[in-house]
Amino acid sequence: MSNTVRRPLAGGNPGEEDTTDHKEILRRLALSDERFIETELGIGLDTVEVSRLDAKTHALVRLAAALAIDAAPSSYQSAVEPALAAGAGIDEIVGTLIAVAPTVGMARVVSAAPELALALGYDVDAAFEAQDGYGP
Repeated sequence: MSNTVRRPLAGGNPGEEDTTDHKEILRRLALSDERFIETELGIGLDTVEVSRLDAKTHALVRLAAALAIDAAPSSYQSAVEPALAAGAGIDEIVGTLIAVAPTVGMARVVSAAPELALALGYDVDAAFEAQDGYGP
């Protein structure tokens, strides 16, 4: 069995094949590589203009959706970066988690909190370990 995915080359000539290794494809998907997703999967990720929301609100809504669906940790990073770039503060990002709590439930919020914290550069687990005699 081959480790190579053979499929028509996006934007290539008829009959040309893309021989991208399946491991590379899975790595790019796991990292939420926006360029790869847009060009190879044809899924446009930039919907700010179409949504008619300002960039900050749009980024926070996308973060809320990622939190609600139990997205992969790399998806949190991909959601936090544009929110910060659009002018959202860390309190607003954490506030988004609090805002979705009644809808998604506390178990989901408790599960998402450390992953969101990592996307913000704060390691909750390390903080717990640093405190003697204190645990979650």
